[in-house]
Amino acid sequence: QYSFQENGWAASLAERLVRKCDVVNRGLSGYNTRWAKLILPRLISKSTGAENTVAVTIFFGANDSALKDLNPKQHVPLEEYAVNLKSMIQYLKSVDITEDRIILITPPPLQESAWEKECLAKGDKLNRRNATTGEYARACVEVARDCGTDVLDLWTLMQKNQDFSSYLSDGLHLSTKGNSFLAAQLWSRLDKKLSALPSLLPYWRDVDHMNPEASLL
Repeated sequence: QYSFQENGWAASLAERLVRKCDVVNRGLSGYNTRWAKLILPRLISKSTGAENTVAVTIFFGANDSALKDLNPKQHVPLEEYAVNLKSMIQYLKSVDITEDRIILITPPPLQESAWEKECLAKGDKLNRRNATTGEYARACVEVARDCGTDVLDLWTLMQKNQDFSSYLSDGLHLSTKGNSFLAAQLWSRLDKKLSALPSLLPYWRDVDHMNPEASLL
């Protein structure tokens, strides 16, 4: 949901793709794969136009990996998380979005001390652990391998930087730097798919101002 906020990763992609294709945001803050699996048919259907869909990203795990005893509402068991991802991939394939156009994104790492401060401020205990999030990230990578989709292992890539906390605004959600990192990583996977797309309508200097119909219709 936050991907279209100022400096958000989807907003950055939309800016790059102006007059090539639309970037559609269907993210929902706080949701997990159990809920997403149920609503996916309302978000994407055959009438959506699969032939015009270049790529679909599936980005879940930060909520699923919440600790069951401290956050039972968002928690989804690891095995069910993997099954739910596979279910969403199978659904997309059923509406003619092939696996080569699907990109799974693992949850980012958790900076525990920063997120603990957020939890304590609300009177709660630390309700996530980075090691647990890592298990979900590995499951996401395995699902991608099993299903033949692409995958962006954000959990691993971000931790190549020893101080990965700069990628997070509060230990859990992406900061401006984290959004930029994700946008860049996604673009490296999308560039080949999108570079050949023609621009929608001619550049204004190329329009025949004496006979615009000839250029625009």
